[in-house]
Amino acid sequence: MKTPEADATVTFAELGLSAPVLQALSAVGYEAPSPIQAATIPALLAGGDVLGQAQTGTGKTAAFALPILSRLDLRQREPQALVLVPTRELAIQVAEAFQKYAAALPGFHVLPIYGGQSYTPQLQALKRGTHVIVGTPGRVMDHLDRGTLTLQGVRFVVLDEADEMLAMGFIEAMDAILAKVPPERQVALFSATMAPAIKRIAQTHLRTPREIIIRGRTTTAANTRQRYWLVSGLHKLDALTRILEVLTFDGMLVFARTKLATVELAERLEARGFAAAALNGDMQQAERERTIAQLKAGQIDILVATDVAARGLDVERISHVVNFDVPYDTESYIHRIGRTGRAGRSGEAILFIAPRERNMLQLIERATRQPIEQMDLPTIADVNATRVAKFKQRITALMEQGVADVYRGVVDELVHDTGAEIGDVAAALASLAQGKTPLLIGDKPERTEPRESGARGAGGPRGGGGERDAREERRPRSGRFAPQDTYRLEVGRLHGVQAGNIVGAIANEAGLDGSEINGIKVREDHTLVRLPTGMPPEILQRLARVQVRGRPLAISLLQERPKKPHRGTKTGSAKRDRA
Repeated sequence: MKTPEADATVTFAELGLSAPVLQALSAVGYEAPSPIQAATIPALLAGGDVLGQAQTGTGKTAAFALPILSRLDLRQREPQALVLVPTRELAIQVAEAFQKYAAALPGFHVLPIYGGQSYTPQLQALKRGTHVIVGTPGRVMDHLDRGTLTLQGVRFVVLDEADEMLAMGFIEAMDAILAKVPPERQVALFSATMAPAIKRIAQTHLRTPREIIIRGRTTTAANTRQRYWLVSGLHKLDALTRILEVLTFDGMLVFARTKLATVELAERLEARGFAAAALNGDMQQAERERTIAQLKAGQIDILVATDVAARGLDVERISHVVNFDVPYDTESYIHRIGRTGRAGRSGEAILFIAPRERNMLQLIERATRQPIEQMDLPTIADVNATRVAKFKQRITALMEQGVADVYRGVVDELVHDTGAEIGDVAAALASLAQGKTPLLIGDKPERTEPRESGARGAGGPRGGGGERDAREERRPRSGRFAPQDTYRLEVGRLHGVQAGNIVGAIANEAGLDGSEINGIKVREDHTLVRLPTGMPPEILQRLARVQVRGRPLAISLLQERPKKPHRGTKTGSAKRDRA
């Protein structure tokens, strides 16, 4: 039975997934299924076999993981699902996806097993019990031969990227493994191509499978320039601010993964002086139409949106698209950047990509059949030069309009009365016009009052020196060896959190350097972290509300700081090395 490429107009809730799985999807910001998910999930939930032809990057991991999680019996300790993948990297990636989608399933365990890793942790995990095994065929066969893995309780089998496993010589191992699985099991096979050997496996091991073919779009507008920035050093918000200050753009569409992220990012951009608004699925139709009308009219310049909210959006002003968060699949990327460069107009797309997301960059280049060039982030000197140029433009425009004529007499009198140079008077007036916001990054305002949220100076938005500088004025800086307290965060491995997520969230919200965030220990359901002693209450309150992987940090002080070891002792050095 063949199914044409699906049109993902349904919601995940309409596909029949379990309530805990839907809860996890909402937490990570998934709004609507991709075509392969919309076609595959109902078939697998119904208990039938699936033969899917789809490229990597189309969202097929969720297509098989979500229905499997919806049908697991968490009371059983033996493996119920087996996912075979060709490489170690894919095994880890798929296992992490299972963990993320199972965030609302307490007690769920997934185990990646692959070659090149010691058997000891795999044996210990198998002994404790696991619900899902994600492994490479070679290492799975090793465990079967050793008798350390049994497949008698397996009800679901997935062959992911079967053509790659075929090319790597795993055909015999795949047959042998499938022969050891109970005959009443359910099988899903995914492959980018349907070589004769793949068809033979399907005919041998699948029972009247539902055939699903997803042909991904592979073209993007030729007049859309595509660039990426490798996330490093600066936080993404600071990087985006620099780009916005230097870039010449008309209207911009910024994509974030979750509905909450669109609101938070839009608010932070507004606080830095940009005319921004959020667009997401929680908005009423009237509010959505009003926001889009404001973008068209030039009342706002930046729209921060989710994938679903931006569907069908066609605004001529959109000259740039920024992928602030990497899309989950290549189809979403192509759809996103299709919002610019339309009807013969030129456009530009910028992708923020973290080092661990390089694989998605390669998939996007393969899907679009276009190279994406790396961009250099504007320097502080670039931002300052742009601010100065804008400031000069404002002054020049006022002089051309004759608005300044009324003040000429006042200036002449001031020069006469004080004996000051006219250039000094002009500089003082320029400083008065600029207000509290520094003209240049690195400058400090003459007065120490908190800056007004959203104030826009003549030099443009505040940029990297905005709200972060204000935070730093409210707390003393602390170095690597300064006193620290230990805090508990109510997020952990169970929620798919990694140490890098913690560092990024805290550093961005509290204005801390990476060297000030130490001793991160990610536990099953919580995380411990050391932060400088004397963190201001208002910053801790803000951190408590910050969400990582869809969950608030809920930060709380765990203990008072221990006595500071002497910097010259071995004990102190050892502790610093471990930090």
